[in-house]
Amino acid sequence: MQEYGLSGEPGGSARQVFLGILRDLETGRMVPGQRLVETELASRHGVGRNAVREAMQHLAARGVVDLSPNRSPAIRKLDLAESMEVLDVASAMTRLLVRGAAAAYRPEIAALLQSAMEDLAGAASASEPGHFGAARRRYYRSLLLIGGNRELQRIFPAIGIHIIHAQYPSARLQGIRLADYQAIARAVAAGDPDAAEAAAAAHVEAVRGIVRELASAMDV
Repeated sequence: MQEYGLSGEPGGSARQVFLGILRDLETGRMVPGQRLVETELASRHGVGRNAVREAMQHLAARGVVDLSPNRSPAIRKLDLAESMEVLDVASAMTRLLVRGAAAAYRPEIAALLQSAMEDLAGAASASEPGHFGAARRRYYRSLLLIGGNRELQRIFPAIGIHIIHAQYPSARLQGIRLADYQAIARAVAAGDPDAAEAAAAAHVEAVRGIVRELASAMDV
C-alpha cells in the first residue's frame, strides 16, 4: 500500500523529492515557513532541477508548498485564522469520509482497517519522529479505500491538516488523535455512520481547541 495519498502524486525522480519533503516535514527537518532551494534539493535527492520543479507543483497542489509569485518556494505556514479555516474544511470532509466508510464497511475488509490501527498504536509508542504521521496517512487512506468515493480520494489529501500538525507539534495532541482515531474506527467497524460522524466531528473540535491553546502560548 502506498504511504502517501491516492492520486495527484508525481512519478519518477520527482516522486522521490515529493516524498522526501513530506517526510522531512513530519520529522521536523523542515518546518512551516522554511524556504526551499532548488539546487539544494536536487543535490540532496540526486535528481535534476526539473524533477524538483515538478515535485514543487504537486506539493503546491497538495497544500504543502507556497508558490507565491516573486518569492522563492517555501513550506506553507498558516496563521491562526487560516488554521481554523483548514479545520472547518477538515471537519466537513472527515465527517463525509467516515460516514461513507461506515456505510460501505464489510467484514471481509476488516483486516485493512485493523492493520492501520495497529500501525497507529505502534507509532504512538515509537520515539522516532515522523512514524505517527506516516501511520496517520495510512489510516485515512484505509478509510478512503473502504468508502470508495473517488472524488473524496482525490481531494482529501489536499486538506492542509498536515501543515497544522507540523506547525503545532504536541505530545498531548498526538495522544488525543490516537484515542479519537480508535473511536472512529470502532464506529466504522460497527457500520454506524452516525456514530462515526459524531466521533469525527468531536476529533476535529478537540484539535481546534488545542491549536488555539498552542497558538495563544506562542504569542506570549
